[in-house]
Amino acid sequence: MAAQRRSMTPIQRRRDEIRELVAKVSLGDADRYHIHSVIALCGLPYRRPLDDQADYVREYGRNSLVVQPGYLKDPRNGKMVRQGLPYGPKARLMMLHICTMALRQNSHEIEVADSMSAFIRDLGFAVTGGERGTINQFKEQLHRLAAARMQIGLWDGDRSLTVNSQPIEAFDIWLPRDPDQRMLWSSTLILDERFYRSLKEHALPVDIRTLRAFASSARQIDVILWMAYRLRSVRKPYLITWELLKEQFGASVKRDRKFREEFADDIRLIGEVIPNLPTKLCAQGLMLYPSDPERLFVPPKPKLPKPCKR
Repeated sequence: MAAQRRSMTPIQRRRDEIRELVAKVSLGDADRYHIHSVIALCGLPYRRPLDDQADYVREYGRNSLVVQPGYLKDPRNGKMVRQGLPYGPKARLMMLHICTMALRQNSHEIEVADSMSAFIRDLGFAVTGGERGTINQFKEQLHRLAAARMQIGLWDGDRSLTVNSQPIEAFDIWLPRDPDQRMLWSSTLILDERFYRSLKEHALPVDIRTLRAFASSARQIDVILWMAYRLRSVRKPYLITWELLKEQFGASVKRDRKFREEFADDIRLIGEVIPNLPTKLCAQGLMLYPSDPERLFVPPKPKLPKPCKR
């Protein structure tokens, strides 16, 4: 096994190690992360948007997400600096981490790691410097998330709710170059109260170990989150057509055949890490099958029995 892994690429090796871990070690509370279900279903941009893009709009069924870029004040010169839209796999993993910490600490004011290196390690990444290192990449996405404004739309057929918020209401995140130096001013992150209340009502659980296996692909992360949501309610075989799949995951891919090949490869790789995935690709699209909740790749947290009344 060790010799075989030495011949793998770093991404292949990470998938194989996590596949073995998931197979041998049951999901623990520390591995159960959460994200707002609307953000999970609608997703953030896959790739870096144009610097002047004003907003990002996504719809999924009855859910809507609008993300707009914002500004942060640069402590070096006192000027407001436009940050651009958050994007890519690291922005998704950071939102997972932030949402999870809020729910675990049961507060919209949460304590995060007091250095950038510790924050990155909490997400399961190595700490590397340089222009393309993880420090710079995560710092950019944290800036973009901290400045972004979001509108979350929910509709149940009879009424609608729009949550207007800046999810990260306050966070001093202009960090020094030394990754082990403490963050400037504070390590407390404050979530918008309305966003936090909506998160508590619409939190989607996910096994963070599985997502770390696909930490280099925003689309593969989105596919896992989407399946985590859809599979929890499947009671009989249900077909998702190729047209709907392309609308959800391949809007930027022009040729249908190319998208189908890429999506089939995504499902194959996810199935290697999660072998009991109750799905099957067919000529019409992706078939979802019912599954025992305890066998899903994102099992629900067991409910504790209510104490007996004396």
